[in-house]
Parts: sequence; structure tokens; C-alpha cells
Amino acid sequence: MCGITGWVSFRRDLSAQQPVLDAMTETMSCRGPDAVGTWTAQHAALGHRRLAVIDLPGGAQPMSIDTADGAVAMVYSGEAYNFVELRTELRSRGHVFHTDSDTEVVLRGYLEWGSALVDRLNGMYAFAIWDARTEQLVMVRDRMGIKPFYYFETEDGVLFGSEPKAILANPLVEGVVTLDGLREVFAGVKTPGAAIWRGMRELRPGHVAVVDRNGLREQAYWALEVSEHTDSQEDTVAHVRELLDDIIARQLVADVPRCTLLSGGLDSSAMTAIAAGQLAEQGEQVRSFAVDFPNQAENFRAEEIAPTQDTPYVHAVAEHVRSEHSDIVLDGAAMADPEVRRAAVGARDFPVGLGDRDNSLYLLFKAIREHSTVALSGESADEVFGGYPWFHDDRQRNAETFPWLANQNSPINATGLLGDEFAARLDLPNFVRDNYRAALAEVPHKDTETGLERRMREVCYLHLSRMVQTLLDRKDRMSMAVGLEVRVPFCDHRLVQYVFNTPWALKTYDGREKSLLRGATRDTLPASVADRKKSGYPGSFDPNYLAEIQRQTRELLDTGHPMFDLYDPAKVRAAATASAAEISTVQRSGLERALDLAAWFDLRNPTLKI
Repeated sequence: MCGITGWVSFRRDLSAQQPVLDAMTETMSCRGPDAVGTWTAQHAALGHRRLAVIDLPGGAQPMSIDTADGAVAMVYSGEAYNFVELRTELRSRGHVFHTDSDTEVVLRGYLEWGSALVDRLNGMYAFAIWDARTEQLVMVRDRMGIKPFYYFETEDGVLFGSEPKAILANPLVEGVVTLDGLREVFAGVKTPGAAIWRGMRELRPGHVAVVDRNGLREQAYWALEVSEHTDSQEDTVAHVRELLDDIIARQLVADVPRCTLLSGGLDSSAMTAIAAGQLAEQGEQVRSFAVDFPNQAENFRAEEIAPTQDTPYVHAVAEHVRSEHSDIVLDGAAMADPEVRRAAVGARDFPVGLGDRDNSLYLLFKAIREHSTVALSGESADEVFGGYPWFHDDRQRNAETFPWLANQNSPINATGLLGDEFAARLDLPNFVRDNYRAALAEVPHKDTETGLERRMREVCYLHLSRMVQTLLDRKDRMSMAVGLEVRVPFCDHRLVQYVFNTPWALKTYDGREKSLLRGATRDTLPASVADRKKSGYPGSFDPNYLAEIQRQTRELLDTGHPMFDLYDPAKVRAAATASAAEISTVQRSGLERALDLAAWFDLRNPTLKI
């Protein structure tokens, strides 16, 4: 896991641009605290920051191979979980390896198969290969978009990076944000390929882009497809379990300490239990971590997305699988700390997030990094198996919008504090409507699907192609900001594709959410956890947190901060002075977003053209 960046220019000599390349590479230092490397040629410059996970001494980058017709050089971020099998196949084809790293496997795989290599990879990855033989840059992103990849076309080439900040470090790029960029900020849905900065694009999941003297061409190499599901219920459940066993075994491979993120929900508990069993066979004990808050039992309030506390279930699982478990307890003062907010916003490169849930996730990952370098997460199981409450609510799943936006009282819709004039120009209802229609037009259908089955195919696709991107991006940024690699077993494309084609009636065969996952893993779990209702990543109910963000917002009101070009000071003041009993969840989220936006303005100093 690493940070990558680079520059291709066909009209200038980039071997003379080392200071610029160094500046771009340095922005990725948090993603790669273990080593730094650069590589330059006349028309290509590559930068890399390394987080060493596989082959600690041998996986240095950029990695290059000299051929009779020119060098082929690569910067690579992520993991190829099937690199052992690929290396065996490549050796049979005559390739000689000089390291034990998956990086060399990917590079030599490109020499053997060209860009068709992508069809053979299993993993999470983003990489760029400069091929001097053809003078072209090949940019690749994994099928589900687990690893980020941004690019910016120039007059004579392209700039790219794991994060926008790497591209913005190049003097060719102006840090301009238009109304379209701000719509991405506030809409609550991620447009595939869009970035908030003018002229910047995100390489879409499952896509490859090629840059040469004729320009840039991007195309898909993978997408969700429909196929007939013929397995019985029993066989479907068994196959899900077989896939999970194989996926988790592959994702436990590392040359550094590993752990799991344990929430006490079905997803993370099943993953932890399977990992515990596999490690026990090797004479090892799984290590698990959970987030908690002081006095959470006294302060807790049930919400639709999080109806129960995590801690009792976390401890039940830890005891059941005999993990070496630690609770990371975070108080309201730590999460409200302006420096923590700045760190979280700076990590995300995104102006607004999920408030205390972002700050606590950053602090959780920071604490875990003191013990482990790799963590397995249950992220995306809800999107794959249909776990969210709105999958099972007729009103929300049949709404003429993205289901997670159908509830106007959701924190995701916290735009009520925006200024009226700015909100009118933003016109989010039409932006979301157009995005929704575009997403529906992409959904692959079977001719025989009608009624509920057809609609649930659409709902599942919307989550897998839109919502999951927001969560994966958040997970990646927060973890890599502290040098922690987080792996997501439920995003293995084999599992995603198989479950996507399982009929909705089979996904809910026991009348509940995530029936297939529950059936496939019940034998590994305490009954209380196997039967637990979906409960999302927890927020803090510490009254001190709310009081502190209100105080910080009142201070901000007195500064004339430029973020008030977007927010209505009177609305913000009303929320910042409301009592704890009066303030709504949406108002609280609005205050958190206002503070996030102010921090982003301070960090990035964007030029708004709205």
C-alpha cells in the first residue's frame, strides 16, 4: 500500500523537473512512511511513497525493467492477492524474478500480457506504467475502486496521483472549484469519474486509461453483469462461505502485523471469526480492535442506522473467537479537537464528511497503527448483501431518488444551513435527479425481471456503483493518513458479482437483512451476534462534543471566514446557540459540515468560481 504520482509530457524534458516531482511525491508521505523513490525519463516522471507490507526489503519503487526497445517503469499502490499464482505462471513462461514482491509480479505481468493483465488480477490496486517502447502511459484502477486514482489532462500529457493534493502540487494546475465541484461536495452521492477540482478526473473503478501523443482514452475492463442464478439456497449459502474462506485467507497474507476491525455487527464479526479460525490453524491468535466512547451506555440514543450499542456484542465475539482484543476509547474532547478535524479533512481532501464519525475513524486508525500495519474491515458488506434499513423499507427503496437520500432527516441531507442564494444556484434537487437517472440507465437487467426483483436489482446496483465509492474513499484516506493498510474482503469482485446475481428473494430468504451472509457464517458466531439487527458505525453521544463544536462555530462566526460565502450566518448561529434538547440531528451535522468546510478552506485555499 502506497502513494503514487507522476507526470507525462510530450513537449518538455521532464528529467529537468525533479523539484516539481519531489514536491508532488512529498504530498503522499503519509501514505508511504517507509520509503520514497522517483524515476525520470525525457517524457515521464514517476514518484512513489512506500508503506512496506509484502517483501519489505525487495519491493522498492518506482520499479523498472530495461528491455531491448526501452524501459518499462511502474508505480503501484495496493495488493494483488493472487500474486503467488501469477508469479508461478510467469515463471513457467520464462520470467526471472529478483524480488518476492507482488509489485514485480504486476510489472512482469504487463510485459507478458500488456494491459490485458488487468483481467487476471485479484485485489485492490491503482498503478501507472510508463512504456518507453510505445511512449504511452497505462493507468489502472481496481474493479471496485478500493484504491484511489486521479488524473488531470494537460496540453501535452497528463498528471496523476493517488490523491488530488499530489496533482495540485504541480504549478500547471490551478486549485479552482466550480459549482459542479461543490455539487459533488453537498449532494450526498458520488458521480463516477468526477472530482471536485476543475479539470481533474477520477479514474473510474474497473477502468484503464492510456495516454500517448494522441491524447487520453479511458475504457472499462470490468463491470457488473447479469447472469442466471441457478444454485439452490443451500448451494448459494455454501458458495458464499467458500468464497469468504478463500478471500480472507488471501487477505491475511502480509509480512507485517495484522488485525481486524471489530464492531460486533454481523459483517466484521463473521470476518473476524473466519480469520481467527484460519490463524489458529497456523498457531496464531487474531488481534481485533473496536471503537468505544466514555459513558456511551448512559448517553446512547437509538437511531435508524444504529439502533444498538456495539460494545456488548464486540466483547461477545472477542471472547467467542478468543481474539487478542482492545477497545479504543475516544472522548468528545479528542474528537472535537480542531487539529483532529484538520487532520481528518486534510486526509479526505474533501470539504465535508460525516462529522464525529470521520474524526473518530481517523483517531481509531491512528491508535491501531501503533500495533498493526494491516487491518481487515467489514466495509461494503451492507452494499453487497443488502443490509441497510432502506433496502427493506418500501417508501425509501421505491423513492424516485437514491434510497439513502430519501429520508430528509438523514445527516447525509444536512444542507439546511446553506445560504438561500447559494443553495438556489447549487440546485441540488436537479443535480441529484439527473445523477439518479444516469445511474438507473446503467443498470444491467434480465428481461424476465419485473416488480420487486427488478427494483431491487436497481437498488443493489445504485449502492455498489455509487454509495460504496464514498465509503471506500473515506476508509482509504483515513487509514492511509496514518500509514495503515485496510483491506476489504467483501469487495472481492468474485463475491460481489455472485451475490449481485442472486435473486432478492434468496438474499432475504429468512425474512431479514443479509440472509446469505448470516446463513454462511452463523456457525462461527455467538447467537446474539448472528441474530443482531444491522447497526452502523457508531457516533458519539458525549454532550461535551456537541457543546465544543457549537463553541467553535460561534467563534468562527466572529471571524468573517470565507466559508460564509456558502453558509447563512444566521442559520449557523441559531444552530450554534440551540440547547442540546432543541438541536436536531440534521442541524448538528450542519455545524460539523460548516467546521469541515472552514478547515478545508484553510488547508487548500481553493479559488471558487461560482
